[in-house]
Amino acid sequence: MKILLIEDDRRIALPLKEDLEHQLYTVDLAGDGDCGWAMLSATHYDLVVLDLMLPGMSGLELCRRLRERGQSVPILVLTARAATEDKVRGLDAGADDYLVKPFELDELAARVRALLRRPSDTLTPVLRWGALALDPASRTVTYQERRIELPPVKFMLLELFLRYPEQVFSRETLLERLWSLEDPPNDEVVKAHIKGLRDKLREAGVTGEVIETVFGHGYRLKAHV
Repeated sequence: MKILLIEDDRRIALPLKEDLEHQLYTVDLAGDGDCGWAMLSATHYDLVVLDLMLPGMSGLELCRRLRERGQSVPILVLTARAATEDKVRGLDAGADDYLVKPFELDELAARVRALLRRPSDTLTPVLRWGALALDPASRTVTYQERRIELPPVKFMLLELFLRYPEQVFSRETLLERLWSLEDPPNDEVVKAHIKGLRDKLREAGVTGEVIETVFGHGYRLKAHV
């Protein structure tokens, strides 16, 4: 899952980015509202975390523009403003949740998980393919109730395919969805990670090909039989 963090205070932004990445999210960082808007216009994100008081375009204006454009990406607002009227303005502008600074990283992580569960997996939080199960909350993968240890990128790949079982992902789309804009690899790296994920699942005893190649188009989750 890919998150855009828009925060101009690097004392807050850098530890928060590191903590989210430790939880196996891909995180891009923007230092002002204009940069954040440009990134949102160019790249898909599963969640936006932003400060209200930003250089350039404010967080409130960014929320309004996103909603006016019809984008439903979840938005978590961070701000030092604790007054009720400030919270109301943020929510009315299109934010989904509101967290007042200073905050605990554990609470923010829980709110991120809650927003990412809406609406697709609210009723089925554990993603499954036969006896293979991925729990986004605990960040664990099991097969026949035995745990499989996956490196971060391979975990994120599997989660993406399980969340969108009908979708074909090109290598370019996978690069956009799972890697930071700061240091994107080439598409041969994507191919290597797909192979590595298949090998890891096979070594764990998973029978059948979980990820299938759609020649000329990319990859998708193979229908389980």
